[in-house]
Amino acid sequence: MNHFEYAPHTRKSNTAMALLLATFAAAGCAGNEAALGDPARGLKCVDDSNVCISQRKMVYDSYMSDPTRAWVKHPAGPHEYASGVRLMAFSRKRKELNCNELAHGKAEADRGPYALSGGAYVGLTTGQIARAAMLAREVSRELAQEIARRCR
Repeated sequence: MNHFEYAPHTRKSNTAMALLLATFAAAGCAGNEAALGDPARGLKCVDDSNVCISQRKMVYDSYMSDPTRAWVKHPAGPHEYASGVRLMAFSRKRKELNCNELAHGKAEADRGPYALSGGAYVGLTTGQIARAAMLAREVSRELAQEIARRCR
């Protein structure tokens, strides 16, 4: 059951994504304002309900089709890290991002585990927090490799 069909096809990424999706499946929709029509609804929707899956996919698809990549510079909070949408977008787009965008994405991924441990994660389970932090570390590694390969 792959909800991010455009995700990179690496063993570690697939494992991280499977764990993240398993968390969403077990999480439920408690305290999720995303279903109420928040403009960034897919970024704050962290469960595996059909509504949240659809919202996350819409945001992800909009990122993939945005030729300006304006989303790269938008700030991310704990729920955005937990949803995985931005991190998966950075991972998928890494070969297309310029060096500044890669650096911004890596900095965002590096902040993920700290943002999730600062107490601003109301409504997230410890499992969601742990898996989002794991995904952030994986994406940070991928972006670091891309930076090392292309940016001097």
